[in-house]
Amino acid sequence: MKLYTIGFTKKSAEKFFGLLREAEVTTLVDVRLNNVSQLSGFAKRDDLRYFLSEICDVQYTHRTELAPTQDMLNAYKKRGVGWAAYEERFLELMKERQIEDTVRQEVFDNAVLLCSEDNARHCHRRLVAEYLAQHWDNVTIEHLV
Repeated sequence: MKLYTIGFTKKSAEKFFGLLREAEVTTLVDVRLNNVSQLSGFAKRDDLRYFLSEICDVQYTHRTELAPTQDMLNAYKKRGVGWAAYEERFLELMKERQIEDTVRQEVFDNAVLLCSEDNARHCHRRLVAEYLAQHWDNVTIEHLV
């Protein structure tokens, strides 16, 4: 199973959709808690669904069970909780939610996980991908940059 990740920040629409076309993904799995923010630009939920279909023939799904809680986000982004603590807390949340058992694997085959961060290193989409790879057989991960 090939699983990709991508962030939309610091990418033009041309670059973003070009990466998706090159990778030939079939589904975009939006793992953001808030997918309707005005700051999302072309990646705002309804616009993104339309662009994915028209430009790339890619399906869109929003999976909030793969997102951090609002409290976790606020602690990390507004209250100065460090990445290591955030990562530990987020992985514990994925374990509590038992995502490896509650999400259908076929949805993720040749799919891309979307979040806003331009770099996967400090983004929960990388943590989701790695968590699933640890629990499912034969998962390879590629970060689209």
